[in-house]
Amino acid sequence: MSRRNLRRRSPARRKGVLGLTALAGVTVLTLAACGSSGSSSSASSGSTPAASSTSKVGSTTSGSIVWEASPLSGTGANDARTVLINAFEKQYPNIKVTLVSAPTDTDTYRATVATQISGGASTPDVFMGDVIWPAQFGAHQLAVPLSQYLPASYWSKFATGLVAGATYKGAIYGSPLFEDQGFLYYRKDLLAKEHMAVPQTWEQLETDASTLVKDGSVKYGFVWEGDSYEGLTCNFMEYLTDAGGTPTNVAYSAATLNSAASTKAVTFMRSLITSGASPAAVTTFQEPQAMNTFGGGNAAFLRNWDYAYTAAITPSSGGKLTASQVGVAPLPTFAGQAYPGYSNIGGWNMYINPHSTHLGADLTFIQWLSGTTAQDILSQKYGFISTVTAVRTSPATIASNPVFAVVPKTKLVPRPAGTPEYPALSTAIYTNVNAALAGSTSPSAAVAAMQSGATTALSSTSNGGL
Repeated sequence: MSRRNLRRRSPARRKGVLGLTALAGVTVLTLAACGSSGSSSSASSGSTPAASSTSKVGSTTSGSIVWEASPLSGTGANDARTVLINAFEKQYPNIKVTLVSAPTDTDTYRATVATQISGGASTPDVFMGDVIWPAQFGAHQLAVPLSQYLPASYWSKFATGLVAGATYKGAIYGSPLFEDQGFLYYRKDLLAKEHMAVPQTWEQLETDASTLVKDGSVKYGFVWEGDSYEGLTCNFMEYLTDAGGTPTNVAYSAATLNSAASTKAVTFMRSLITSGASPAAVTTFQEPQAMNTFGGGNAAFLRNWDYAYTAAITPSSGGKLTASQVGVAPLPTFAGQAYPGYSNIGGWNMYINPHSTHLGADLTFIQWLSGTTAQDILSQKYGFISTVTAVRTSPATIASNPVFAVVPKTKLVPRPAGTPEYPALSTAIYTNVNAALAGSTSPSAAVAAMQSGATTALSSTSNGGL
């Protein structure tokens, strides 16, 4: 949250890495977000927002807005958010955008911004948020239903599934900013030296990672996001789906986590640690720790989001590797299943605060961020998957990053974020999976506890996950 993530990012639970690697260089968003795999929607229903109306969407060319966003990639003048703001203000010199840096942990950020808005705060005017937020934020009037202002032609430019994932009860609440999905990154030089092929099964990855560690080729084998936070739900969803399981029924009314598939997923994730394929401290890793460990040359394999390739080879982002050393592939699957495995789909949207008094400028900014200039910056400079079909499929974009050539080869799975109770549902998943990873409970006990916690979450109607 994933980048996230996500895959995510200050007063958050920035747990230590037990000396494995410093959190220097790039601070990357925990991009652990999820989108629907359904078709795009252009629905425009929903309650009228508290924000003032605007006569012509996108016609506002003056004003000031506060944009709250978690760090993406780069630092200082190379900070992606700063680069975007500078480019926007060059085109709209009379609209001033003030950046407020949000927490890098998606759970902390969600709780913080939800509390601010539910308390009536008029800022931030616009905020970047996880793609798993629409149900909760729509159910509690924490975001403007953008489909009341932006026409069907606006939504038609986005890649399939992204608008559906931003929709709750017929209204679209988020404008897609960038997409995420999980990838396997690997050290091409290390695999070539050991005459290893890119693993297509999780079992082979575990064996190869353990071998590379044991023979001294690299310090750590496989690093990923195992901390007790949203990013772990993303990782778990990939193993669970590969094992043939689901977290809930299609109506999100019942949990289906107490299954053989869940037990297989958690058991394997724990075995990555006990076999030596992954370090024990992976139970404290969020995206930045995993990214910096791999980008610093200390791991052979990495599960992370789309930005990881660029971050690994960019010194200003903390990367110490070269393009010739880093490969990218779809995620593996379990033996006996069709390759590739499933990648959790994530990403981040742009939302508007219902209490904002600058709706016209807010809409101008949001529309610009979905335009070619902003999307080219995010894709070609920072390695994010564009949400706009024309940009993500352009030869220039594909040639800019090998990740983009892998995107069409992946299989995607969303998290069960179509319910306002998703935050509590996800918490039930990641806290219990983390406990099993740490060895404080068995996989079977963790699965039973997940089922119990998820059932309680889905039966709750009192707080909607706030």
